[in-house]
Amino acid sequence: MARLSNQEGLAEWLPRRLAEEPPVVTVVGDAILDGWWDGLIERFCREAPAPVVQVKRRDFAPGGAANTAMNLAALGADVRFVSLVGKDSAGQELLGRLVAAGIDISGVVQHPRMITTTKFRISSAGQVMLRLDDAATDVPPEGLQELAAAIPGALAGSNAVVLCDYEAGALEGPVRDALMDALGPTRSPQTGSHPDSSHRQGTLLVVDAHHPARWAELKPDLATPNAQEAARLLGTELPGGAARCPFVEAHADQLLRASGAGAVVVTLDRDGTLTLRSSDPDASGDDTNGARATHRTWARPEAEKQASGAGDTFVAALTLARAVGLPLTTSVDLAQAAADVVVHRPGTSVCTTEELARHLGGFADTALTADELARQVEAHRREGRRIVLTNGCFDVLHRGHTRYLNQAKQLGDVLVVALNSDSSVRQLKGQDRPVNPEADRAAVIAALSCVDHVTVFDTPTPIPLIELLQPDVYAKGGDYTPEMLAETAAVEHYGGTVTILDYVPEHSTTAVLERIRSTGENPHA
Repeated sequence: MARLSNQEGLAEWLPRRLAEEPPVVTVVGDAILDGWWDGLIERFCREAPAPVVQVKRRDFAPGGAANTAMNLAALGADVRFVSLVGKDSAGQELLGRLVAAGIDISGVVQHPRMITTTKFRISSAGQVMLRLDDAATDVPPEGLQELAAAIPGALAGSNAVVLCDYEAGALEGPVRDALMDALGPTRSPQTGSHPDSSHRQGTLLVVDAHHPARWAELKPDLATPNAQEAARLLGTELPGGAARCPFVEAHADQLLRASGAGAVVVTLDRDGTLTLRSSDPDASGDDTNGARATHRTWARPEAEKQASGAGDTFVAALTLARAVGLPLTTSVDLAQAAADVVVHRPGTSVCTTEELARHLGGFADTALTADELARQVEAHRREGRRIVLTNGCFDVLHRGHTRYLNQAKQLGDVLVVALNSDSSVRQLKGQDRPVNPEADRAAVIAALSCVDHVTVFDTPTPIPLIELLQPDVYAKGGDYTPEMLAETAAVEHYGGTVTILDYVPEHSTTAVLERIRSTGENPHA
């Protein structure tokens, strides 16, 4: 399978490119059937002070591990699903929908004494009133034995394996033993793989579990705990509000040790995600000396009271992107974009290749004029938000750029990125630059979750824009001090602050261009 370049950006064509040579992804875990029943409430029942819901619509969708499988298939992966369900109507409904999505269910075991877990959500006028869970209290041992026997064949030839352990019983006893035998680390590591993971022979392993520590000895490549699951790994509660992300980052070493993972991506709902790892293999020749590397995404949430399963969409998109060779930071950004698509919808839904492409394409032509931007900034300021402005060419986007922009975002609430126009890039970089025209550069930058607004400026410096917007913080990356910047006087004149962030070396972009020229690789092919 062809590996994608480490320089892919969040452009509209990327989701389609991911689906062109689909990786084989096996999802093993607890299957759930989600039921969404919606109706009218016009009275209360006589027996108790409870509303009567007159059901008007019944919808069903695969949930749990099955929703992860559905999202992977919708994004173009070749999906195998492995689970234990009942020979009941819920099981038939669930498997029928998986088959209709093109998912291989030959690894699913149906057992007559198993109850297929079903979660019925009763809603009215967009508000969930009640959830009824119908689940097995005892999982038949012979069903687990049959499932365990199917594990080696189901995993054979997989490019990626996702373990979805929601403690519903499908991954217990002999099934867990079979997974340990098939995926456990037993040999010396391969070059570039997570330590002790070579027994998987290049198979990406992702753990999405209520208790990730339960699978730590597998040394997974990725673990994706949510806030509650991360708290379990730490043995403490996470703080709320703005303190949550700094707390998680401060405990990165403990999260990595407890999960056994090469990288931990903590999903924090409205706060986006935080990626933690002990070193950064995506860096090209950049020796991090084992230091922690972090990457932050910001969610674009919707107040949808009935949305469910965005975390499954996130895990699916992350797995697909990593399985085809995208860098971890790009993969996380893409996964955040996919989750942003489904969180806008009611019910349990999936993000398709075309929907993700349209979502990313929606950032095209989003560069604001200076006057439009000034109105947006003023509206943010009335709501008490802290404005951060930074600027640059951002021609061939690479890891240093995204790290720098994430740092800039953390200085305030709203990040505005001012791009040098094509003519000014030529003046700064030479006649062969920019590689990407300003419209394309603006679209890719706007698609990053950390960026709120993009504009293009054509003046020698952004000083006129600074004087118009008067940002609280002007952030600059590079080998500078505030005293060296012409912009500093303009910022300090109205009481703003100049902050110098990580240096983004020009040789990073130059190295990318040299690699493209020497190999003939077209990043837009």
